[in-house]
Amino acid sequence: MKKTVPFKKEIVFDNNIDEINSISLEYEVNEKSNNLIKGNFIINGDYRMASGSSNLDTFSYNLPFSINVDSKYNIDEAEIEISDFYYEVVNNKILSVNIELEVDNILENEQNMKPEVDEPLKEAEVIETQSTETIKSLFDNLEDNETYTTYKVHIVTENDTIESIMVDYEITKEKLENYNNLTDIKIGDKIIIPANEN
Repeated sequence: MKKTVPFKKEIVFDNNIDEINSISLEYEVNEKSNNLIKGNFIINGDYRMASGSSNLDTFSYNLPFSINVDSKYNIDEAEIEISDFYYEVVNNKILSVNIELEVDNILENEQNMKPEVDEPLKEAEVIETQSTETIKSLFDNLEDNETYTTYKVHIVTENDTIESIMVDYEITKEKLENYNNLTDIKIGDKIIIPANEN
């Protein structure tokens, strides 16, 4: 079973936002137990405070999230990835982000098998936070035999090229092509960046 869970969060900036120059989204899952999936969205980028200014200020926000799953479902093998990400600047002060998280491979426990299918996911909640503290590695809280994958989502801006994206994320064109159609990228397109394997 697959389910898409929407998240919306408004991030209030200390300074005015004239224009978002670049923005990327990462996520990490650090708990899948007791019918609860928990993790973090990490949003990074830079922006201009004044029109025409060449000075860029950077931003980084850590947005914890949690998804409650009905107890009749098993999430041990659940796979999680970002299916959509878009943003909007509101009143030159607020960055409104919308993220759709896709949860796949949700299995119904055998003792609860029924002909009808109920919605497995309750309303998801992005936990309010103003924290910009250092983000722990995804693997800090996991046993050695557990593995999760981290992706970034880069929104193409005016000055982006395939080559510049490859340099920024230290990734080969071949790896990008495994996740994206690179034949005709344009401003606003979303590029999935798989995590570097070290």
